[in-house]
Amino acid sequence: MKLKKAIDRIPGGLMLVPLLLGACVHTFAPGAGKYFGSFTNGLITGTVPILAVWFFCMGATIDLRATGTVLRKSGTLLVTKMIVAWVATLVAARFIPVDGVKTGLFAGLSVLAITTSMDMTNGGLYAAVMQQYGTKEEAGAFVLMSIESGPLVSMLILGATGVAFFEPRLFVGAVLPFLVGFALGNLDSDLRELFGRCVHPLIPFFGFALGNGIDLNVIVTSGIPGVVLGLGVIVVTGIPLILADRLIAGGNGAAGLAASSTAGAAVANPAIIGEMIPSFKPLVPAATAMVATACLVTAILVPMLTALWVRRRSARDALLQELMEPPVPPVAGRDAHI
Repeated sequence: MKLKKAIDRIPGGLMLVPLLLGACVHTFAPGAGKYFGSFTNGLITGTVPILAVWFFCMGATIDLRATGTVLRKSGTLLVTKMIVAWVATLVAARFIPVDGVKTGLFAGLSVLAITTSMDMTNGGLYAAVMQQYGTKEEAGAFVLMSIESGPLVSMLILGATGVAFFEPRLFVGAVLPFLVGFALGNLDSDLRELFGRCVHPLIPFFGFALGNGIDLNVIVTSGIPGVVLGLGVIVVTGIPLILADRLIAGGNGAAGLAASSTAGAAVANPAIIGEMIPSFKPLVPAATAMVATACLVTAILVPMLTALWVRRRSARDALLQELMEPPVPPVAGRDAHI
């Protein structure tokens, strides 16, 4: 059976399929972890330790010895995405209650869901899209996007906008594994390669553990708000990213559009932040379901929109080049014969 190939056909499948399996376990057998105990319970309830190892390995993959062009591209996209997510959080905090929307079509929507869906780009999706539609430097621009991984940026944004307050020790505790991995990966390329190989294999494990905190009824009720949130991520982050790519990074906008997605790993951030801020814990199930939906929506639409953007740009450039070329003088009748 080619299960891996089947999962890979689903956008974000490596994260979403185990998450849904975990949600099934939680919905139909909520006491399975305690019943089996030991290692089985560890897999079901081990979100934080599994994520800690994954976050450490993500830090080890960042190589600052990239070329200047790659760093310029990557830095532009990273900073732009962070600023847009900060502004979106600031605006959302003025209209959405701290405990989220309780009734209506957007019930369950919270500032936590908006922040964690907008501040983290799907680096793998971006690299795959730009390898097909961009330059080698643009494809390598995901080198700094790993900084968005984990709760670091979400915590910074929520703290800067006044939505949440994180004690310094908790903030240090959240980013320390990432920083240690980053230091070791840049001190020794062999360690970077060693820990880098662990990044993708750990994704289904923390996806399954995350799913075990979600009731399938929450996913059903969060479907429409999650789809709208995914579309909002593309529009709200995509437009500034396209402009930044064209005006600052010197691209044609395709890299910016390719970065307007929600990372699968962002699904973990509501749960991590909920562990640090007890008042956020009731928001975690709905926020996790919405971010997962946004990840799926952006993973489907972003490659399609990027391809359409590149084709239209290429057609326009070809037309402009044709119009700018000097007209070919007509061949005189007597010169036309040999």
